[in-house]
Amino acid sequence: MAAQPAVFLDRDGTLLREVPYLQSARQAALLPGVAEALGVLHRAGALLIVVSNQSGVARGLLDEGDLLSIQEKVDGILRETGTRLDAWYHCPHHNAVGVPPWRRRCRCRKPHPGLLDRAAEDFEIDWKRSAGIGDDVRDLQAFAARGLATVLVGTGKGRLSRQRLAEAGQDPDLYCAHLGEAVPWILHRTGLGSPPGPVTPDRRRPLRPPF
Repeated sequence: MAAQPAVFLDRDGTLLREVPYLQSARQAALLPGVAEALGVLHRAGALLIVVSNQSGVARGLLDEGDLLSIQEKVDGILRETGTRLDAWYHCPHHNAVGVPPWRRRCRCRKPHPGLLDRAAEDFEIDWKRSAGIGDDVRDLQAFAARGLATVLVGTGKGRLSRQRLAEAGQDPDLYCAHLGEAVPWILHRTGLGSPPGPVTPDRRRPLRPPF
């Protein structure tokens, strides 16, 4: 099978409305325009892969079953709009909170890129034509660790993250107010669409992983 471009997506604050330690499917709500944006990317041929830190498991606030229920709700909403996510990967660990096996240092908790590595075991990914989208500096650092183009959205923690990056003299490859605004640039970056319109990259120094 030929390698495909992938779009890696953070969950909370990027796809879903930000709820601290989201515990229940009842609380899960897609941000405005997300379903439509994912539909465009899916129909263009991009793999859509969610990579998410979920330390609420280590903290005892929810369990794997709760996470699955949230995923199933989101998948159901997207099916109704004629699109889908290709895979979900999450890290349930925290290096300083909870009890083993959840309390431990791992390679899957962003900013480490272990969740992306897990995706590479399941999919043939064209890394040079792929990108990652998130609202937190840790998301972008994980994407940068695998050489992906990085997109920061202004939803969730995005505005604060942009300020933090600017103070460090760094920028993502692209900053957008929300996921939908990033779609033309992503399509062009992955080779699945025409050049973008007025949205242009922010750039000072390349984003670097902190390890």
